Amino acid sequence: MSKTALLVIDMINTYDHKDADLLLPSARTIVPVVEDLLGRARDRSVPVIYVNDNFGEWRSHHGELLDQALKGPHGCLVSPLKPDSDSLFVLKARHSVFFETPLEYLLRQQGIDQLVLTGQVTEQCVLYSALDAHIRHFDVTVPRDAVAHIHKDLARAALQMMERNMGAHVCTSEDLWR
Repeated sequence: MSKTALLVIDMINTYDHKDADLLLPSARTIVPVVEDLLGRARDRSVPVIYVNDNFGEWRSHHGELLDQALKGPHGCLVSPLKPDSDSLFVLKARHSVFFETPLEYLLRQQGIDQLVLTGQVTEQCVLYSALDAHIRHFDVTVPRDAVAHIHKDLARAALQMMERNMGAHVCTSEDLWR
């Protein structure tokens, strides 16, 4: 029997980085979609796992990252997506949610074999995470309206690559948990 987890990638964010101005318009459009998916996942007891960049803050933990993001100028984008007490949180240092993180071990321990990838950035972290999930034999779903991009053309190409090359199911958020 298949077990699914919802991954929220890099949404705990201060947006104080290169390309943030290009990312913010897309991020604003996905926040309500991801918020809705979080609610539906939680209502169905689907595990929610936040996998977030540590932004080079090696002494920080997820609570500190969340506090910084909430207090920042774009805290309104973070507040609706805050982890609840049942959410799991994995810190990452690079693009893929799997690269030198305990995520694969966590997923295997939980019996999870299906991943729904949400968050940012479609043409970077989401793409690389989808590839790493594929080579680890996880089934991947990417709701196109729940991933933010910097460059729209690259995001379209990334979604197409995930679907064609990695067998990802690319859909809309409406297709999930209705």
